[in-house]
Amino acid sequence: MFRYKSKSRTYKDNLRIASLLSFVAGMVNVVGFLAVAQLTTNVTGHFAFFIEEIYQLDAWRGLVYFLFVFFFLFGSFFSSILIEWISRVNERFVYVIPVLIEAAILSFIAFYSEELFEKDPNIIAYLLLFAMGLQNALVTIISNSIVRTTHLTGLFTDLGIEFSQLLFYKTSSHRKKLISSIKLRFFIIVFFIFGGVISGLFYYRFELEILYFSSLVLIFGLFYDQIRVRLNLLRRNIKHHL
Repeated sequence: MFRYKSKSRTYKDNLRIASLLSFVAGMVNVVGFLAVAQLTTNVTGHFAFFIEEIYQLDAWRGLVYFLFVFFFLFGSFFSSILIEWISRVNERFVYVIPVLIEAAILSFIAFYSEELFEKDPNIIAYLLLFAMGLQNALVTIISNSIVRTTHLTGLFTDLGIEFSQLLFYKTSSHRKKLISSIKLRFFIIVFFIFGGVISGLFYYRFELEILYFSSLVLIFGLFYDQIRVRLNLLRRNIKHHL
């Protein structure tokens, strides 16, 4: 699901990557909120708080919220730069390295969670926002701007628009395209919520170590295509011998 780009991608490719990465984003969103009481998959609220703190002349708190926005932006910038650079060196690893970096960041937070809490809990939020910025840029580039997975506001807006368009577009081709888009957005929302529910259920037992599971999900996504091909070959061999 990470190997195809732009026009060569299929609808199923986008559906798979949307489900997987929105699940991870949902986990990170809840983990970040439960751990440091901050939303770590989008920056809308942080920007509003930044403006409020500046208005109240609390420069230190304003700087913290500014850094929340900055690290999400920097993650997106870093992801795009990395993808462009790797694509000129070896396209085979163009999406592998960014995903491995995201998985490494999540594992780093899980491993050093106690030390990070003692030093400054905001560091956890900075790292999670960087990882989500990286992921959002990654999936946007992979899907040719069709899929975004780290927040739901735009998704619900698009869903509202597309549901309304079903009332006006009567041709089968238009309706088929709209239904496919609605299905994709629905899967993103469901898996985002599912990831959040999983984090909520297991956070108080594993705390930030639950991010190890998020890392494993990302690694599984990297090898999904190879696993699927080998399973199909195995299934064909079994049918052939039967």
